[in-house]
Formats: sequence, C-alpha cells, structure tokens
Amino acid sequence: MKKWIFSVGMLFISAGLFAQVKNTENSNYQFTKVAHLDANPVQSQGNTGTCWSFSALSFFESEMIRKGNKTPDRLSEMYVARKAYEGKADKYIRMDGKSNFSEGGAFHDIPYVFKNYGIVPEQIYKGYQGEKQYYNHNEMFNILDGVAQGVLKYSSNLRPGTSLSPQWKSAITGVLDAYLGKDVQEFEFKGKKYTPKTYMASLNLNMDDYVSITSFTNHEVNKPCQLEIQDNWGAGMSYNVALGDLFKVAEYALKNGYTIAWASDVSEKGFSFQNGIAIFPEDLSTINVSGKDNKNFSDGGAERSSNAFLNPGKEIKVTPENRQEGYDNKTTTDDHGMHITGLYKDQNGTNYFLVKNSWGTSNYPQGYLYVSEAYFNYKTINIYLHKDGVPKDVRKKLNF
Repeated sequence: MKKWIFSVGMLFISAGLFAQVKNTENSNYQFTKVAHLDANPVQSQGNTGTCWSFSALSFFESEMIRKGNKTPDRLSEMYVARKAYEGKADKYIRMDGKSNFSEGGAFHDIPYVFKNYGIVPEQIYKGYQGEKQYYNHNEMFNILDGVAQGVLKYSSNLRPGTSLSPQWKSAITGVLDAYLGKDVQEFEFKGKKYTPKTYMASLNLNMDDYVSITSFTNHEVNKPCQLEIQDNWGAGMSYNVALGDLFKVAEYALKNGYTIAWASDVSEKGFSFQNGIAIFPEDLSTINVSGKDNKNFSDGGAERSSNAFLNPGKEIKVTPENRQEGYDNKTTTDDHGMHITGLYKDQNGTNYFLVKNSWGTSNYPQGYLYVSEAYFNYKTINIYLHKDGVPKDVRKKLNF
C-alpha cells in the first residue's frame, strides 16, 4: 500500500464516520455501537517501526480531548522516536550490546520522553526532510546501527589506559539530524514561545496518571512485573492481572470515556487490516494467506482471505493456559501498537473493539478495524491507559 501520511478535513474522527456497521463492503457482520470515543485523524507510519509512537501519541491526543480540548494539536511522533533512539543507543553501549537497539519501542517510551525532554507539535518537528511527505527509516536505521556496532566493537577492544570518548554520541546525533531534522530547543507556536518541556507542561497531562496492564501466568497476579518483550528497552513495569480482568478493564474504560493504547501480535492469520477485522476462528485452515508481512509490521502485509472475515462464526475459547502457551512458545509476539477507541457488538452479541491503526486509510473502515474479544484476550501483550479507566475493584486488587 502507499505509505503516505493521510489527513482528513476534520480535526478528529467522530462517531458519525462510523454510521456503517460492517468491517468491509461485502461483509455480513452487523456491528452495533456500545461506546465510541474521539481521536485525531488516522496517519501512516510509513516504512518505519514506529507504531508505538503513533499509537501512544494518538492515545494521548484523545486524552486531551477527554480533558476538554476538542481541537488537540497533533504531537510529533518523530520527536519521540528521535529521543528514544538517543536513549536506546546510550543504554545499548552501557550494556555492552546486551539491550535492544532497534526501530521498535514500547508505550513506556512516551512518558520517558515527555518527562525527560518534553514534546513538540507535529507541525514543528515533522521528521522528514525536503518536500517528501512520507516516512522511511530503512537507510537511517542501518546507518544508526552501523554507528552503534562500530562503537560497541571499539569499546570491547579498549587497551589499558584508553577510554571511549563521548564523540560517538555526536555521530548518533548527526545521523538523526540528517534524516529527521535538527533537534528542537525552543520554538514559537500559535503566537507563544515554548521549549519542548514548557509545551509539554501546557498539555495538562500527568504521566504518573497512566498505567500499563498485562496478563501472563509466569508472574504473580495483581502485582507489578517487568514487561518481558525486546522493545521494552527502558524496563517499563506493568500490572499483571487475571485474564478476565484484562478484558474487564478495557470494557470499563471505553464505557466510561477512556481510550486505550494496545500492543498486540498482528502476525496471526485472523488479523486482516484489508478486511477491517481481527478474529481467531476455531478452524484457522479456512483462512488463506498469500505473501508475507514486512519486518516492521508497518502496512497491511500479507493478503488474507476467508469467509470468516465476511460472516460471524465460532472462535477459539481463550484460557490463561493457552494464552500463556502462545507467549512461551513465541507464537504470540510483540508486533504492533494501536489505539482502541470504541466498543461494538455484532449480531450474535460478540464484543469487538474498534481499533485505530497507523497504516493509512486504504481499508473500508478508513484506517480502523474491529477486533474480537477472543483475539484481544489471546494476543494482547499489554494495554496502557489512565488509571481512572480501571474499575475500582481491580484498582483495589492492584493497590493504586
């Protein structure tokens, strides 16, 4: 698909755009709205691994809407990506290459950037050079990785009496400057002067109000745990809840006005952006897959076709045991970050989340898709939301 940054004529997507109640043009699914919350327009992450930045910033923009700002500025995904690259490179060298250095990231990266550096509007830091209107980080990351590997090799062979100079960080900065644009120290926006930190302060977002929630049996239930995924380079913590509470939190949040950032496995046969739906049928052999997903999961990927995408059917029964098995045997992987903005039911009473993606607007639901409760329960890595979006009984269990 084309990797252009899409926009629409209105500032945010309202429930009115979802007057259609099906996932694709020829579908027999009939979705009924339970809750639908506003978000800024769908964007495209282009050919990058920065879904975590797009989805989390979309989430925080919806938080600004919830707090009363009906016309929130679009925040700069590439400013966040830049600062995360700097942090990842620093940790990678400090850890002698034993931490993750890649395009990927986690929702925890956003509060890390917000607290340490601030944030800027997308209009101030677009993250591409010249007239091009799309993102492609292939060349940039290969050069960044070349610098990191060179520094790592040099530092591992230091002779007695020699040391690693700080200039390598300037090399990382130079690459980011060349591809994303120079770092922002201060700027003027809508008639006011800001630094990234003073602009962050103006947004009325307290990073201490947000929590990550997951559900795996290899950690104690209702206790904090470290999210064990490669892209959690910052060692962010999550609350580990029972599987039933994972869905309960998401349902309660949406019904009470809180959207959710969602990290999930999207490499499954039943995840079809082209068909605007993600399901987990009992019989996966009914789904035909042609082609391959790209390494960054930055577009619709392989073509998936099945009658199951057009007609509701039986799905797998998800248990803590089969969910954990997928996580342990690596069939459940941390692929992609998205933004949950609504809750719907089909004609059989099955729950579906309305999910805002960052792959442009080429599919029937205009860049969104409907994700079944079974798929969510089976393949969620973690969710990230305002702590007031967590039901009181679950909050009590988690002691916050």
